Order: sequence, then C-alpha cells, then structure tokens
Amino acid sequence: MRSLAQPKTADMDLAAVLYALGDPVRLGLVRLMAADGEVPCSPEHLNVPRSTLSNHWRVLREAGITSTRSEGKARFMRLRRDDLEARFPGVLETILAAIDAASAGQPGRREDLEGPFPTGRCPGWNTEPSSRSAAVCSRGGSG
Repeated sequence: MRSLAQPKTADMDLAAVLYALGDPVRLGLVRLMAADGEVPCSPEHLNVPRSTLSNHWRVLREAGITSTRSEGKARFMRLRRDDLEARFPGVLETILAAIDAASAGQPGRREDLEGPFPTGRCPGWNTEPSSRSAAVCSRGGSG
C-alpha cells in the first residue's frame, strides 16, 4: 500500500490546520474522533458522498490533524493530539471546547452556523456522531 502524505510535527502549518478546521463536515469528523478515538473512514451515520468524505479526510491528514491506519481494505483515522499540542499548544483543545460550548447553546458562540455548533450535528449526519461504524474504505480512496 502506498504511503499517505502527512506532515511531520515540525512541518505542520497553522494556516493549513485552521483551513482544515474551517469546514463544518471536517469539524464534525474532528469532534467524532475526539469523542471516539479512532474512527472508520466511512462512518455509517454520515450522509456525505464517499468521494467528498475522502477529500475531507485527505485535507485533515495533509494538514497534520489526523493519521491513517490501514487494516486490510479498511482505513481508520485518529487525531494527532500530541503532535498538534506540541506544535500549536492549546489550539485543538480550544477549538473542541468552542464546538462543545456552541453546541450547548452558550451565548456569544457561532450558533447560527450549520454543523456541530447549534445541534451537535454536522451537515449530513443522520444520527448523533457517537456510534462507531464497521464501514470500510477501499484501498483506492484518498481517505
């Protein structure tokens, strides 16, 4: 299997990390990984085309936010918490806290945004992003 591009900790770029976190679907995926640890590449409760989802995983991985582990044809993603904390102290935890606070409806947060903010759900989520999926990705995807 080919190696998937992901930056070393020292090569992570703050602009790339913030760009990757600037999409509601990707924020939902980050929130899911923060809650569940390692997640499959195609969570069953996500109503997003696989090609779109694969692109979201690629953006997160290339920014250094996630790492990907292959097991047979399946791919599993996890947050690179320690690497992000070492490179940009407090950034990930601050963003996760803001997502949680906004989804709880606290004043002064971006409650008008779609996604994980007002309802705790991401566009395309069929259910709350808390259950695990046994879905697998084919080797051909970029996720």
